[in-house]
Amino acid sequence: MIFQPCSPTACFFTLAIVLAAPPSRAGPPVAIGTGGAVATVSEQASKAAMAILNKGGNAVDAAVAAAATLGVTDPFSCGIGGGGFMMIYLADGKRVITIDHRESAPAAFTPAVFLQNGKEIDFDLAVASGAAVGVPGTVRGWHDALERYGTMSFRQVLAPAIDVADKGFRVSENFNHLVAMNVDKFTLFPAISALYLKDGKALPAGTTLRNPGMAKAYRELAARGYKAFYDGPMARAMVDAVTRPPTAAGAAVRGGRMTMADLANYESRIRQPLHTTYRGFDIYGMPPPSSGGSTVAAALNILEGYELKAMARADVEHLYLEASRLSFADRNAYLGDPEYLDVPLAGLLSKEYAASRRTQIRSRQAMAAAAAPGDPYLFQNDPSVPLRPQPARAALRESAHTTHLTVSDRAGNVVSYTFTIESWGGSGITVPGYGFILNNEMTDFDFSGPHPNVPEAGKRPRSSMAPTIALKNGKPAFSIGSPGGSTIITTVLQTIVNHVDLGMPMDQAVNAPRLSQRNAGATDVEPGFAGSAQATALQRFGHQWAGAPEPIGAANALVFNADGTVTAVSEGKRHGVGTALVQRRGH
Repeated sequence: MIFQPCSPTACFFTLAIVLAAPPSRAGPPVAIGTGGAVATVSEQASKAAMAILNKGGNAVDAAVAAAATLGVTDPFSCGIGGGGFMMIYLADGKRVITIDHRESAPAAFTPAVFLQNGKEIDFDLAVASGAAVGVPGTVRGWHDALERYGTMSFRQVLAPAIDVADKGFRVSENFNHLVAMNVDKFTLFPAISALYLKDGKALPAGTTLRNPGMAKAYRELAARGYKAFYDGPMARAMVDAVTRPPTAAGAAVRGGRMTMADLANYESRIRQPLHTTYRGFDIYGMPPPSSGGSTVAAALNILEGYELKAMARADVEHLYLEASRLSFADRNAYLGDPEYLDVPLAGLLSKEYAASRRTQIRSRQAMAAAAAPGDPYLFQNDPSVPLRPQPARAALRESAHTTHLTVSDRAGNVVSYTFTIESWGGSGITVPGYGFILNNEMTDFDFSGPHPNVPEAGKRPRSSMAPTIALKNGKPAFSIGSPGGSTIITTVLQTIVNHVDLGMPMDQAVNAPRLSQRNAGATDVEPGFAGSAQATALQRFGHQWAGAPEPIGAANALVFNADGTVTAVSEGKRHGVGTALVQRRGH
């Protein structure tokens, strides 16, 4: 495992905007050209990033502008009421750093917070409650990113998002669908109902939606900086909403115990990225409390022992599924907040440990049961008392609702950024007067123990977010990331395998059917996969498919080509249609 220090840089360039191909194309939106590039799930967010690049901002400035706009147009996945992980490649010095602004547990939290009479409370009741709300980290993360590595102020980068919140945007079919899925939760809370429901139903597609409360919140941040969020009227409104959730008549939800001190004490963390190598690429991922970087790296280390390029696609996908199964067994046993336990990262990322795990994979025969975790402590020089392998246990239920964006600038800086409010619509609690939804991130903890990921005061729950940057010969090669709860890990891993091993151009790698094996009996697949020739080939090896298939993830990627151009790729069908932009069209 290699760690590299990083230092700030300020780089930018100004060129003209070129839009991606329209949504009617057969594959994902793709834009190829020079200068800066951006890919997000929202046209307005991608345009916000491009506007900042064209005004002289760098990739960090543009990423915050896109993220703030996504908080308006994609409010059920992300926003200032949540947290995330930002990975930055700085061309000045060729360094990679990460900013952990994951939500943290209030000081009043104990391991019994989600227990009642010694038993775990109902998950859905836990979600729609003040007790589910962690101290939001997004605003502090944006501040630290801009202060250390950006060139612009909150006032400048929030301007596009304020404009969208003021003027409004047209509700899409996908937006309408997301609201319709959450009507029961939203009707509990008048503030969110007033924004997104009409006569008790989801706002119809085509409606112009404005959010003056969110525009007000962003204007206060523009005027006072991050302190406007963590101290003052907005902070007080958040604490009141968490401790005494404003509910509809006759509704009752649990309150939380967040305080003004919890907000004032929040800090983001500048962390060294995780690093592994794979077929000539240097792969950088998020360290704990995210489990994304280490689980992707562990699976890649296992797969590196096979000559995948010489194999049929079914054999490659079989090995990908089995490597995922093994790496998830270790993820579930060992990963948590590194400030609360010794995570055996050196062992988990050891090539020798990967070789030992590889021996459990059988050619063309899927494992019949969940894999047991291995013992990574045997593969690291660690004199501390180890936490030995835990018994295999079912994976924690984890929301699939997050967002990812990726941005680069002409100077070669790259941002890969995943952030969230957890479930669709978070806790459902919208801060009155400020228009943003509070997260339900505390339900990412395991509700009971013993386990590395049980709730504790100040602790950050384990995440699956996996923003990833790959270098080759010391230069950016590609970036990739996705939403999707624990399926984030398999989406990132499968896309890398598709691109690197199966030789797919990135747009095909993103658009290919996704399979997600997370150490369960059956593998999650997308609609239309079961019964296909691809599925039939894998079924001969003993793979089985879970019921109720749903789209998996909503990836965004950049590829840095040998001729100096960049290819931006977003989704062509999942989560609506994304938008990929470059500053100047390639020829």
